[in-house]
Amino acid sequence: MSDFYDRLTPFYHLIHQDWHASVALQGEQLRTLIDAEWPGKRKLLDVSCGIGTQAIGLAQRGFAVTASDLSEKEIERARHEAALAGAAVDLSVCDMRRAHDHHGAGFDIVLSCDNSLPHLLTDADLLIALRQMFACLAPGGGFLMSMRDYEREERGVNLVKPYGARTEDGKRYVLFQVWDFAGEHYDLTFYFIEEDLATQAVQTHAMRSRYYAISTGNMGALMREAGFENVRRIDDAFYQPILIGTRPA
Repeated sequence: MSDFYDRLTPFYHLIHQDWHASVALQGEQLRTLIDAEWPGKRKLLDVSCGIGTQAIGLAQRGFAVTASDLSEKEIERARHEAALAGAAVDLSVCDMRRAHDHHGAGFDIVLSCDNSLPHLLTDADLLIALRQMFACLAPGGGFLMSMRDYEREERGVNLVKPYGARTEDGKRYVLFQVWDFAGEHYDLTFYFIEEDLATQAVQTHAMRSRYYAISTGNMGALMREAGFENVRRIDDAFYQPILIGTRPA
């Protein structure tokens, strides 16, 4: 999994039509949601921060943000992007299944966005990660995650998911994913077709990973098993469905 993201790192922002606009929008959406569910909570841990999309946006909105990711390359870039944005984020490399071992306890909010948890391919691994995140929280603290709504996704092979075209620094990039399902898991190949507009030279970058197409209902059940209370799904507040839960006070 870390190799997938290490290789994706230079292109990660291209997933967004305008990454800086996404940082601002997602930061505001998450701030609104956190303030509604856990007012006044500001000490936040992002356990799957990538290049900082949510962590930077929330740091810019007054949160004290600690953030980690499995990919060393993404953490390097997140440090660079946070410095450019003037955002104070404490960044480090960590597997979310060791979140509490690495970060300790006492956080008001634990966050994992962008369908990161379904990289874990078994209920047992998901439960390990969720229990670690639960342990990171102070009593009364909140957990918030976003994930794909897999019950609405077509199953099969050669499923093409287009992301569109982007132009940057004299190059055009065409992005798409191809999914191949096998039972409750699928293999994903993320293609970036890179064209030099001056020379018309083309090269293809392909990154591969596997996901667990777990339903939001089953993820919620695992959250309850990990100890979270008041678990529920929230739609239309973010670009993916949100699941939240609270550590009992």
